[in-house]
Amino acid sequence: MNTDRYVSPLSERYASKEMQYIFSPDMKFKTWRRLWIALAETEMELGLSQDGKAVISQEQIDELKAHAEDINYEVALAREKEVRHDVMSHVYAYGQQCPKAAGIIHLGATSCYVGDNTDVIVMKQALLLVRKKLVNVLWELSAFAEKYKSQPTLAFTHFQPAQPTTVGKRATLWMQEFLMDLEDLDHVLSGLKLLGSKGTTGTQASFLELFDGDQETIDKIDPMIAAKMGFGACYPVSGQTYSRKVDTRVANVLAGIAASAHKMSNDIRLLQHLKEVEEPFEKKQIGSSAMAYKRNPMRSERIASLSRYVMIDALNPAITSATQWFERTLDDSANKRLSIPEGFLAVDGILDLCLNVVDGLVVYPKVIEKHMMSELPFMATENIMMDAVKAGGNRQELHERIRELSMEAGRNVKEKGLENNLLELIAEDPAFPMSMEELQKSMEPSRYVGRSKEQVEAFLEKVIAPVLEENKELLGVKAEINV
Repeated sequence: MNTDRYVSPLSERYASKEMQYIFSPDMKFKTWRRLWIALAETEMELGLSQDGKAVISQEQIDELKAHAEDINYEVALAREKEVRHDVMSHVYAYGQQCPKAAGIIHLGATSCYVGDNTDVIVMKQALLLVRKKLVNVLWELSAFAEKYKSQPTLAFTHFQPAQPTTVGKRATLWMQEFLMDLEDLDHVLSGLKLLGSKGTTGTQASFLELFDGDQETIDKIDPMIAAKMGFGACYPVSGQTYSRKVDTRVANVLAGIAASAHKMSNDIRLLQHLKEVEEPFEKKQIGSSAMAYKRNPMRSERIASLSRYVMIDALNPAITSATQWFERTLDDSANKRLSIPEGFLAVDGILDLCLNVVDGLVVYPKVIEKHMMSELPFMATENIMMDAVKAGGNRQELHERIRELSMEAGRNVKEKGLENNLLELIAEDPAFPMSMEELQKSMEPSRYVGRSKEQVEAFLEKVIAPVLEENKELLGVKAEINV
């Protein structure tokens, strides 16, 4: 444990080891070497030659591949102290391990060849991990929605009691937003391309020189590099860098996931206040240092806290994209090193928390029923009025009388702290030819949830099930919460 310098809580407390590795120096520099191999192979396969003699040999390629993984970091670090250039330091270090190939490493490329292409590769890997966890959140929520699809509960508009829904139906609202995030993620992922190798201002001038102006051969370079790195294509035009709007699109996907998670966590926090639904609470967990009885929704609060960070973080790539000058400026670099990795690390932590919370959500039907029954008489008044009209009453007169009685019952609850006695007031009113027993029959909560159960079933079967089936090999992720 480092106690004498700042350590990011994203790595120490929130993000998984898997996501941390994706943004690690080891992943970065090993990808650089893979890209140098891809470039050299491409140049060799396209017949790069000088005076009729091949510039790059298979022996050199084999040497590069033999040292693709065993990076001599100490040599690179020592060299960087001298030359103050990270790419050239690693070119030098790689060349020390590969003396036969040292002269052809990075041939025709600029620093962004390894830097930007690696950034895209890393973002793709990170998006795939986010996607995996997002699918599992949908999976966990689908089980929860199925289990509680028929459990009536008060719905709220403006956080005021409204027409009832079911616990499962409410979960589908969370799911639908996460599903929209998955669709956005897939759209961005499917359109992600490499920069390729286009040179210092994107004109491929260096390759025009290397290949003696052979336009047809030069056109093959980027597609071949893309294929070797597992991509379908490179961006057709660029400056020195790929457009920073790519980072903006990726960050917006992360912000969308954060917004969905924040919404769900807020609902859970409010429900925990009502004591209707509770996030998992471990046996030895302490809710408060002062109030020993407390069971705070700390996981849901952490989801909200991290989500706010991610939503605001999305502004960084957007502003960076907007303020790039011509073919490139370097004011993107420091910001990008922070905003992209930390956005992903935070979303990774958010999704782990979502998985943990949903997997352990506790529902208290008795509390839900108590709250429901305290409000249901108000919601049943339309049915009661219709029954009274069918018995010969005047709709307009009955409407006014119910309004007056509802106001009286409301005052009893709010001003006197009494139970809701609206049914008693109606039963005693001669305008309503209905006994208390008859009125009680209208108090079955399931009569007021509309098509909640059917909507849940249709949503899970027609919308969610195909997504889960398509991604069944990804299911089964269980999140580990560090703190």
